Amino acid sequence: MLFHSSLRTELARSFGATLVVLLTIVLTMLLIRTLGLASKGSVNPEEIMLVLGYTVLGYTQTILTLALFISIVSTLSRMYRDSEMIIWFSSGRSLAGFLGPVMRFSWPVLLVISLMVFFIWPWANQQTADLRDRFASRGDLQRIAPGQFQESSSGRRVFFIDKDTADGTEGRNVFISSIERDGTETVTTAASGKIEQIGERAYLMLRKGQRLEAEVSSGRIKVSEFEEYGALIGATAAQTGGGQALKARSTWSLMSEPSAANLGELGWRIGIILTALNLVLLAVATTVSNPRAGRSGNLMFTLFAFILYFNFLNIGQRWVGSGQLSLSSLLLLLHGSVFVLCVVWLIKRQRNFSLRGWLQLRLRTETAEQIGKAA
Repeated sequence: MLFHSSLRTELARSFGATLVVLLTIVLTMLLIRTLGLASKGSVNPEEIMLVLGYTVLGYTQTILTLALFISIVSTLSRMYRDSEMIIWFSSGRSLAGFLGPVMRFSWPVLLVISLMVFFIWPWANQQTADLRDRFASRGDLQRIAPGQFQESSSGRRVFFIDKDTADGTEGRNVFISSIERDGTETVTTAASGKIEQIGERAYLMLRKGQRLEAEVSSGRIKVSEFEEYGALIGATAAQTGGGQALKARSTWSLMSEPSAANLGELGWRIGIILTALNLVLLAVATTVSNPRAGRSGNLMFTLFAFILYFNFLNIGQRWVGSGQLSLSSLLLLLHGSVFVLCVVWLIKRQRNFSLRGWLQLRLRTETAEQIGKAA
């Protein structure tokens, strides 16, 4: 039909344009954040694009949800503004009749969101965590590039090397500035340094160097020279490897181990899908445009509703994770109440019900009855 095809075509155009704009904004923001992590030594500078790609994949379901919501609101607002809605209403179409073509357009996007949040989201987080753990488990001398100052993994030391070997385990003209736990500041220089594994710890063996120790409290300075000196630079991969992040756990593992934290993460993933569905209903039920008003009213409402809904979703995840709320209660109270609100709002606009009009009608009826009794 002309009605269905024209509406879905306009929705597709609006959705595509909105998605491109949102992806551009998110890519720019995430690129800046990833570059900041690389400058701090949290990720490998050579793997910036991989980290950026996995991070964008992790945000895709949120981007798709917002793009779908904005596209529906903007399309219906344009139809109201250009009086196209009046034509469809005059031809026998009701507001509820727009749910059919809107849902036919939205269900593939909702399916992609479901696949992203159940499978791609934990996989992308796991890949990002693996990249960070692999880089963090490397020796401090391996983490830095020649000619650059770089903090150690603990943040208490600053390293500098002039040259290094091809395998990255040995450096020339080494400089180390560190702050010990007792507050002593030390500066160590050496002609060369090599990483050696002694037991379960990694040491940087310095050769032909000088060590300066300064006690901040007393101001005493001690200078010593050495032929060989070992500096602890990190632990083995077994020691640095932490537990699996909650966001990186598969959906099946969350369901098979129903702890409070796992149920909180599972509630967030299910909530993303229900949020996208409710936002589609909310867009159809609440979108209205005054031809004399500006175009920013509906857009501001869209952003406010999206931010408010997602904040409640994150708060609900924390409540479930801390045991203050059950998963079923979260789904029923948050998403169920929003669904009922959308349905009631849609019925109200479908039947053109107004509380003010109902009160005026009730007042006129009572007035007429009183006049009739007086007569």
